Amino acid sequence: MQLKITQETPPAGFERLLFVEEPDSGLQAFICVHSTVLGPAAGGCRMWKYGSLDQARTDVLRLASGMTSKNAMAGLGLGGGKSVIVGDAKTDKSEALFRAFGQAVESLKGTYYTAEDVGISPEDMAMVAAETDYAVGLECGQHGSGDPSPFTAEGVFQCLKVGAENVFATSDFTGRRVLVQGLGHVGMSLAEKLHEAGAQLIVADINEAALKRAAKDLGAEVCAVDAVFDAQMDIFAPCALGGVLTEESAARLKAKLVCGAANNQLATPGVAETLRARDIRYLPDYVVNAGGIISVASEIHKTGEDYRDDRLNLLAGRIREILDLSDQSGKTTTRVADELVAKIIADARSLQKGAA
Repeated sequence: MQLKITQETPPAGFERLLFVEEPDSGLQAFICVHSTVLGPAAGGCRMWKYGSLDQARTDVLRLASGMTSKNAMAGLGLGGGKSVIVGDAKTDKSEALFRAFGQAVESLKGTYYTAEDVGISPEDMAMVAAETDYAVGLECGQHGSGDPSPFTAEGVFQCLKVGAENVFATSDFTGRRVLVQGLGHVGMSLAEKLHEAGAQLIVADINEAALKRAAKDLGAEVCAVDAVFDAQMDIFAPCALGGVLTEESAARLKAKLVCGAANNQLATPGVAETLRARDIRYLPDYVVNAGGIISVASEIHKTGEDYRDDRLNLLAGRIREILDLSDQSGKTTTRVADELVAKIIADARSLQKGAA
């Protein structure tokens, strides 16, 4: 194995950025540590067929920064980090590739914990864990937390109920038209919860098998991926990749509430103001989709189910707080959430300086 780890110069405000290569397995990956102010960085590993290394680098930076905010708001005692493997998750996986990636994670000596994200399964993470103690989301072991996807979906669902109560004056989803964009592990789980709650589901995905399953089992209406922002809906739940809410798509969106599992849903910060101006409530993604990392944190900290369940239950309260502060101040929900994160991190820095 010819593992090569290159230390790249990270942008201002980021702590570390590694580019990892291993020619025999075909591994090309980035690992980014955004912040360890609140604790060791934690964030999943994504495997995606990026168009270029520059695209992969840009994605890992955005994702790592988002993890700092997510972990701070969830009160996990963890910093933010992320990793991406460049490749097709359907054809490019191998034990050698994941073990090489595990060696790269191990080289960070516990400053970064990795776990499952898009394209990565618990079985994949088990191969990573053969080379490092800092791979979590495992299905075995005394503290193994397993696939984090169901917990992500549960957190989103609980926050959706709070958002619905705020926007529609009821958390009852009966007859409510909800469009779920992306039917991966999290999106399908969320769709199932909404179906059980009586929602009229609309689904969009490039995966025909997932669409057929949702139509058959959940009575979902199928929407073409290029027609999402023209569909009539009450709630939009983006659960695919990020950046789907651009100025143009936000201007077309028919929903009154946006709450989903995707990371970095807003293409630019200004989209939050566009949504607010159109009286569309946006629930900040890094707050509502924290269920997965909460589950992983229970494994990192070697705690039990009570730790996970208590923090999952806190997500809905966080969303209520953000909505109330937004109503009182006239600020967008994203600005409110970002200011809360900044205060959490500033307070932690002050404590560290005081202890030094």
